[in-house]
Amino acid sequence: MPFDKKTLKDDGFAGFRAFGSLEIMRIPQGTGIFAVLRPEGFEPLFLKKSIAGTFKKKDPSLPEQALDAEWVDGADILYMGKAGPGSKGNRGLRRQIKEFLDFGKGKPPGHWDGRLVWQLANSEALVIAWKELPAAELVTSEARYHAEFVETYGRLPFANLVQARTRN
Repeated sequence: MPFDKKTLKDDGFAGFRAFGSLEIMRIPQGTGIFAVLRPEGFEPLFLKKSIAGTFKKKDPSLPEQALDAEWVDGADILYMGKAGPGSKGNRGLRRQIKEFLDFGKGKPPGHWDGRLVWQLANSEALVIAWKELPAAELVTSEARYHAEFVETYGRLPFANLVQARTRN
């Protein structure tokens, strides 16, 4: 299946807001999965240094050659992640996406999944979409999207460095 805005909408994704104009309070608080997409006409221009915060005193930047090797030509989806309930049940899409965006504003993250997004010039133009799902379906759903993306493009989305898998 092609991975673009239309197919995600058809599959129940909502939002589709540019990072720069996203209103956090409009994102649902429930659990789900989210996708970062490049807008029409967006071409990759890699920054020498990531704008993301440091993680455990590590710089999230990669050399341009490594970024170029991860880029997936023709793919609109750059990253897919999940937002679970957390150990205290107070996480979910709104909090996970806010933390992801804060990471891109230089704040230190709790993890650095998707960090390559923050080494793209004009990252504020990137688009985020989400799909609410019950917590019990998150791992399976994320793994399915990753597997279907790999089946289509031969590799993971640009900023997904590890493929999600279901646990046996």
